[in-house]
Amino acid sequence: MKFTDGFWLTRDGVRASYATEVRDLHVGDDHFTAYAAVERVERVERVEHREHTLDSPLLTVECFSPAEGVIGIRTTHHAGKANHGPEFVLPGDDTGGGGFARTRREGPVTELTSGPLTVRLDRDGPWGLTFLDADGRRLTGVESKGTAFVVDADGAHHMVGQLALAVGENVYGLGERFTPYVKNGQTVDIWQADGGTSSEQAYKNVPFHLSSRGYGLFVNHPGKVSYEIGSKSVGQVRFSVEDQSLEFYVVAGPKPKEVLARYTALTGRPALPPAWSFGLWLTTSFRTSYDEEAVTSFVDGMAERKIPLSVLHFDRSWMREYQWSDFQTDPETFPDPEGMPARLKERGLRIGMWINPYIGQRSTLFAEGAALGYLVKRPNGDIWQRDLWEAGTALVDFTNPDARAWFQAKLKVLLDQGVDCFKTDFGERVPTDVVWWDGSDPERMHNYYAQLYNQCVFELLEKERGEGEALLLARSATAGGQQFPVHWGGDCFASFEAMAQSLRGGLSLSLSGFGFWSHDIGGFEGTPEPAVFMRWLAFGLLSSHSGLHGNTSYRVPWEFGDEAVEVARQFTELKHRLMPYLYGAAVEAHRIGVPLMRPMLLEFPDDPGCRALDRQYMLGPDLLVAPVFSADGEVEFYVPEGVWTHLLTGETVTGPVWRRETHGFASLPLYVRPGAVLPLGADDQRPDGDWLEGLTLLVQPDADGVSVTVPDLAGAEAAAFAVVRDGGAVRVTASGTDRPFRVRVPGAGSARGAGEVVVPLR
Repeated sequence: MKFTDGFWLTRDGVRASYATEVRDLHVGDDHFTAYAAVERVERVERVEHREHTLDSPLLTVECFSPAEGVIGIRTTHHAGKANHGPEFVLPGDDTGGGGFARTRREGPVTELTSGPLTVRLDRDGPWGLTFLDADGRRLTGVESKGTAFVVDADGAHHMVGQLALAVGENVYGLGERFTPYVKNGQTVDIWQADGGTSSEQAYKNVPFHLSSRGYGLFVNHPGKVSYEIGSKSVGQVRFSVEDQSLEFYVVAGPKPKEVLARYTALTGRPALPPAWSFGLWLTTSFRTSYDEEAVTSFVDGMAERKIPLSVLHFDRSWMREYQWSDFQTDPETFPDPEGMPARLKERGLRIGMWINPYIGQRSTLFAEGAALGYLVKRPNGDIWQRDLWEAGTALVDFTNPDARAWFQAKLKVLLDQGVDCFKTDFGERVPTDVVWWDGSDPERMHNYYAQLYNQCVFELLEKERGEGEALLLARSATAGGQQFPVHWGGDCFASFEAMAQSLRGGLSLSLSGFGFWSHDIGGFEGTPEPAVFMRWLAFGLLSSHSGLHGNTSYRVPWEFGDEAVEVARQFTELKHRLMPYLYGAAVEAHRIGVPLMRPMLLEFPDDPGCRALDRQYMLGPDLLVAPVFSADGEVEFYVPEGVWTHLLTGETVTGPVWRRETHGFASLPLYVRPGAVLPLGADDQRPDGDWLEGLTLLVQPDADGVSVTVPDLAGAEAAAFAVVRDGGAVRVTASGTDRPFRVRVPGAGSARGAGEVVVPLR
C-alpha cells in the first residue's frame, strides 16, 4: 500500500502519524516497553508541557525476545481491537521463558540483548531504534518516520514499520517470487494468488526477507503485508498491515545460514522427505485424457528405454467430470481402483494423486459437507459457491476440526488402496467475503488457508505412513509452510524464459526458509521445443525434487526425440548416484533449516560476486550448478575462489572468475567445490538403494581435515569418513562401517579398501 507521493508528500486523503519521542519507558529483566508520542498536524516539536499531550495519540512499542538471537518489536495504536485470528504458530517461541535475553540501562540508553543481537533505544534523542550485532556494528535501524500509523483515503487504518537500508545492502526472499531476485526497488504484496510464474503475483507468500548485511526480518502477521523495498524511499524497507498493531522480528546472523537456522527454529523446520521421493516423477499431465492402458504405456515406455522411474502421479482427470472432489476414481477409465495401484507397486513405483480443497456441487460430498456444516459460508448463511474450475464449487472449512477429520477420512480410503502421497493443488483463491467456522478474520485467513490445508493432509500421511514417509507436492504456502514439504513452482510456460523465472522463484523461496522445492520439467503451459525440454531435464534432475509434468500435452521423454531419452536417462542415473550426498544435505535442511538448493550467497556470503546471482546455485554445500538457458548451449556463470572440478569431465577451473562455456544437451556446468568430499553411490537405478554398497568418495586434492557422513534411509548416520592430507597422500578413515569403499582423487588416481584407504598424490 503506497501512502506517499514521492519522498516529501503523502497521497491525497492520506493522514500519516509518526512516532517522535519517548514519553515513558518501563524496563523489565528481559523486555522493555516504550510509549512514543505522535506528532500532530499543528506541531512537530517535542512535548514540552501537558497541554501538548491533549488530542494526541500515543503508540505503545514493546521490545522482547521470542528466541535466542531474535528480537521482536510490537507497535500498537488502539489495543482494544479484537483479534479473531488466525495467528502464525511459532514452535520456537519461548518469550519470557528462555533466559536468553537481558536488558541494560545506562543513562538515557536502554538496550535489550538476545544472543548476538541488541536493540538500543536512546530516550534523549528523537524516536528511533538501532539494531547492533555482537561486535556493536549497526545492522539496521528504525529512523525518522519509521514507526507510524496511517489512515488512508477510504478510512482504513494501517500500521507502518520501516528499517534502514545501508549502502549496497540487498534484500532477498518474501516467498517464491518470480520478479527480480534482488528485491530492492520493488513493491511487494504478501497476498496468495494463482498468477502463474510470470508476474508479481505468487503462490507462496512469506513475510520474511533476508538481508545481505547478515540479518532477517519476519513480519508476524498472516494477512496482507505490503512492502516497499527501496521504492518509497531508496534507503528504507517499509512494511505495513491494515490493523491496529504491527509485530516484526529481527533475526540475527551474522551469516545467512545462521539467519535461516534461527528463523526456521522459530517458525518450524521442514520434515525430512522419504528418499524415494528424490527420484524421477512422471505425471499424466493436467488437462490430458488417460486411462489405465495409457498409464501402463507410460510405465512400459520408461522401462523399455531404461529411464528409471520412482513415482507415477495421477493428475486431475482421475476423478469423474464435475466430481471435484469426491476422491473416487472414474470407473470408466479406472474400473479397478484397488488392483491398479497394486499392479504399479509391483513394478517398484510409488503413487501420487492430485487433490484440491474444492467440492463441486455434483459431487456426493457436497450434500454431505453442506449438511454437516463443513463448507465455508457467506455472512448470510449461504454456502459460498462459484463456477470456477468446477460447477458450483464450494470450499472446505479447515478451521473446523470435524471438517478436517472428514476430509482426512476421504483421503484415507485412497491411502488404503495404495496411494503414497498427494499433490495438494490450489489453495490460493480463497474468498474474503465469507464467515469461517472458528470466527477467523477473512482477510487474515486468505493467506493462512494454505497452511491449514497442507497441514491437514500432511498430518494424515504422517499418521498413516509414519514419520519420515509423509510427503506432499504443494503449490501454495505461507510462513511455516516449510514444515510440510515438498513444494513445486506452479504454472510456468514451456520456454527458456520461464525456466529462468522458475529458478528465480525457487531461489527466493529457499531464502524464505523452505528446504525442498521442485518445478515442472519442460514447463507447464504449452509444449516445449525439444531443446527447452532437454535443458530443463538437466536443471530439473539437479533440483531437490524432479517431476515431468505438463498441462495439455504429455511429458514422456520420447515425445521429444531419441536424444531427449538419452538425456533423461543420464541425469536420472546421475541423481541416483548423488543420493548419498543429496540425502545428507536433505538431513541438514531438516535439522537446521538450510535449503537443499542454495543461492550462491548462502555458501559464499563474503564474495560480492555471489550476491546477485540468479541463474546458478549450489546443490547442497559442494556442487555448483549453472543451468543452460539456450538452445545453442552457451552459458555464462561465476566461479568463486579456488580450484573447482567439473563432476562429469574432470576439467578444472580456478576462481574467482566469470566463465562462458558451451555445452551439449548431455552436459552443463556442474562443478565440485574446492576441498570437498563428495560421496557417490554405485546404484544408478533407484534413489533409495544401499548407499554404502560400492560407495565412492570423490575427494578434491586440497581436501584436508574434512569429514563427511553418509546417512541411512531414515536420516541417521550410517557411516562417517575423515579425510586428511598425509604428506604426499590423501588418507581416508572410515567409522561406523567395515564395508569396502573407493577413494578417487581427480588428477591423482584411486584406491579401494575397508577401514582406511590411502591415495598417493602425483
